[in-house]
Amino acid sequence: MCVETTNDLALLERIAHARVEITTEVGKRIVGQDAVIEHLLIALLARGHCLLQGVPGLAKTLLISTLAESLDLSFSRIQFTPDLMPSDITGTEVLEIDQNTGQRHFTFVKGPVFTHLLLADEINRTSPKTQAALLQAMQEYQVSAGGHTHPLPLPFHVFATQNPIEQEGTYPLPEAQLDRFMFHLLVDYPSLDDEVAIVRRTSQQASGPLQRTLDPESIRALQDCVLRVPVADEVIRYAVALVRATRPDDPSAPAIVKEHLAWGAGPRAAQHLILAAKARAVIHGHRAPAMDDVRAMLLPTLRHRLLLHFQAEAQRITSTQILAAVLEKIAP
Repeated sequence: MCVETTNDLALLERIAHARVEITTEVGKRIVGQDAVIEHLLIALLARGHCLLQGVPGLAKTLLISTLAESLDLSFSRIQFTPDLMPSDITGTEVLEIDQNTGQRHFTFVKGPVFTHLLLADEINRTSPKTQAALLQAMQEYQVSAGGHTHPLPLPFHVFATQNPIEQEGTYPLPEAQLDRFMFHLLVDYPSLDDEVAIVRRTSQQASGPLQRTLDPESIRALQDCVLRVPVADEVIRYAVALVRATRPDDPSAPAIVKEHLAWGAGPRAAQHLILAAKARAVIHGHRAPAMDDVRAMLLPTLRHRLLLHFQAEAQRITSTQILAAVLEKIAP
């Protein structure tokens, strides 16, 4: 287990230092949003993907590109539009002619998905067919094209943005794709002091390049270390109990779940919940996750996995309210 070897103890210390280093570098361009930055780091260590939702102008795209710049990772950005095709993401096969022999053959030209960190900007502005092009990449870290399978570089993460208020030309993400995102993060308006600092900083000369903190090999080592972090059986059982309480037909579900949910979270939610709790524990200097880590990760991990009845939406019942009731009923 991770905490039993000298090398892994050093890796745990490296994770805690990396959190400080990355937060410092990102803070050179991003004001506030500390909770969102921490969740992105947790997802990075837990091999997860993130969906960021917020109104325009909250620096969602800048935040992700700044995080990528602070890491020594390859980075691609795709602007999702209604006319985007699956091949614009994964790549396509082109016919080439050998100038010497005249023979023709197909060559696969890799798309922007072949990167370490992919920014899927305004992911809900493209059709479900194009959105589905990311499913295999997000789950299996590979792309199939022309009868061949092409592995993606590791680590591989999709950080996507979504605009909640612009409805024209948007397509809701399918539940199967939402379930592949470890976190659904809500980016809110900055505080008064933060907004003043943003205006002051952006109206002056731009800052210089950021210092690179972690390379792909280092990130893979830290991710492997997080996987080896031990978890007490009661913590796992508590995480599973929380997830099961979101299912309307489960005896442990609170009344608000039975009344307003058509579908609850599946087993992948419990897996992501434990991985997120592990990563949260180690970036805060702990050697194993506790109940509080699980509770802290419940909302971003499950808010996008609950399917509400139409009546619940009409009454403005939210996933946040439902998960608060679950946390209240299912005590540690």
